[in-house]
Amino acid sequence: MLRIGQSIDIHQLVEGRDLIIGGVKIDYDKGLLGHSDADVLLHAIIESIIGALGLGDIGKHFPDNDPKYKGISSMILLEHCFHLMDEQRYEINNLDSIILCEQPKMAPYIQKMKENVAKTLHCDVSQINIKATRGEKMGFVGRGEGMLAQAVVLLRKKGE
Repeated sequence: MLRIGQSIDIHQLVEGRDLIIGGVKIDYDKGLLGHSDADVLLHAIIESIIGALGLGDIGKHFPDNDPKYKGISSMILLEHCFHLMDEQRYEINNLDSIILCEQPKMAPYIQKMKENVAKTLHCDVSQINIKATRGEKMGFVGRGEGMLAQAVVLLRKKGE
């Protein structure tokens, strides 16, 4: 059996925060605002998995008013999602995602992001696709006010 999930996540860029995307700390003068590390890419991936499993949304599993998630690495949250998949006997068939940001350039970091996601989800890096595009100076992305990520995941039942 196959199950598909999709999600989008948006975070504001602010000074005084680390920029962490796909579990990679990126040298930049701003970071994403959020209760956790605000990893916009992993949040979209996490919620797409939760959606594919029919288990609600990211806020249901990791509420932004729960102190135990304050500043938490989204890699830990992604690991939790792997366990949710595993409990229902699902695994990654493939995942496709995109990061929308004006700056900084994501290309130098994408391979490491893919490796981080594949390792955490216990799949081959070839099953994970991450790409990036700019806002071309339009909208909140183009003005550098925030970042957006989108993910689509296809899960398959183990052994089928």
